[in-house]
Amino acid sequence: MKHLMTAATLAFAASGAQAQDNDVTLQLQWVTQSQFAGYYVAQDKGFYEEEGLNVTILPGGPDIAPPQVLAGGGADVMLNWMPSALAAREKGLPVVNIAQPYKTSGLMLTCWKDTGITSVEDFKGKTIGVWFFGNEYPFLSWMSQAGISTDGGDDGVTVLKQGFNVDPLLQRQADCISTMTYNEYGQVLDAGVSPDELVTFKYEDQGVATLEDGMYVLEENLNDPAFVEKMVKFVRASMKGWKYAEENAAEAAQIVLDNDETGAQTIEAQERMMGEVAMLTAGSNGALDEADYQRTVDTLLAGGSDPVISAAPEGAWTHVITDQALN
Repeated sequence: MKHLMTAATLAFAASGAQAQDNDVTLQLQWVTQSQFAGYYVAQDKGFYEEEGLNVTILPGGPDIAPPQVLAGGGADVMLNWMPSALAAREKGLPVVNIAQPYKTSGLMLTCWKDTGITSVEDFKGKTIGVWFFGNEYPFLSWMSQAGISTDGGDDGVTVLKQGFNVDPLLQRQADCISTMTYNEYGQVLDAGVSPDELVTFKYEDQGVATLEDGMYVLEENLNDPAFVEKMVKFVRASMKGWKYAEENAAEAAQIVLDNDETGAQTIEAQERMMGEVAMLTAGSNGALDEADYQRTVDTLLAGGSDPVISAAPEGAWTHVITDQALN
């Protein structure tokens, strides 16, 4: 009996260890929405299960900083904008980009046309809403490259610390606000504003776009072969989810809505968002494009006397995971 109990105990322990080895926790950058459709689709369609993974998706929010969650062991992998991730790395948190589903940036400034803003030079003397929590870095770098102070005054811009909504524009607290092509811009239109009343400045069009929504892990974990294998499976299944979402936008939007526990989303908003997001992930197979990475680094370094990062990062990305996952 003793031997039987020991064998059973060992078998249980082994199965428990195996289950733990197959657990993956993903920390999103924001709340449940079609911005993250690929991961919810991979979970809903069984792509993670096919890889033997048990994936937990943690929604983000205004009080959740993914780098802090990752550093504290609350997640195996996080989604983050590269400026935020590289800034965190320079400050001592060794995060590494292992995959890049988003090929194009959706960030832009949306301004009232009646302010007379027609070019970047017209930002001078204006109030501009900017997201913080790591999202401010592309804007600060852009203004530095344009030679525009962010300290206010007639020759600079007054930066309004913008909440994650469009109220500052609608209430005329700001001349321009930060918006994403797939989210806040639509919220402005939903509030009854006509596109003819607005002027937009896409970061992509200004040559200062930086990479968004990459997958990041802690560098030390990449020394563990078991962790690497798990991430290979996770990236492979996630990219399968992303490509399915691109091709089946309406279904993907419904899957996202089904996973939203807040009840605050609508299918119309999620379908619109998925359509825009699909244009940003199109062209990426998940592997980080070195040229896109270098463009991001160059933009962040071109910050004059106060750059986002002070030196070109080393070891901030790897193809080790995607080379195995995508071949």
